[in-house]
Amino acid sequence: QVQLVESGGGLAQPGGSLRLSCAASGFTFRSYAMIWARQAPGKGLEWVSSIYSDGSVTYYADSVKGRFTISRDNAKNTLYLQMNSLKPEDTALYYCAKVSLARAYDYWGQGTQVTVSS
Repeated sequence: QVQLVESGGGLAQPGGSLRLSCAASGFTFRSYAMIWARQAPGKGLEWVSSIYSDGSVTYYADSVKGRFTISRDNAKNTLYLQMNSLKPEDTALYYCAKVSLARAYDYWGQGTQVTVSS
């Protein structure tokens, strides 16, 4: 079965950094694009970043561009999100998801909480 497990969340100060990981299993990880999305309390799901299957192309939401970096290690079946210059508005539950061949987000992890506060 497909499984996606996020980790690395926690409490950070404004201006600080966190690195999120998403461990994937149950599918051929290197063949699929992946995304990060987040949901703040009382808000809808917001797409954050996408990465092609081989890591050659990345995309970012305007809200995180220049601060966050998506990457992947296909040999380790792991997706990453490096989060720098964190702001309180980055506080959210962060999810990774697999992109299907039909370009839907067909599997999701359980999420990892990121809280940015002084």
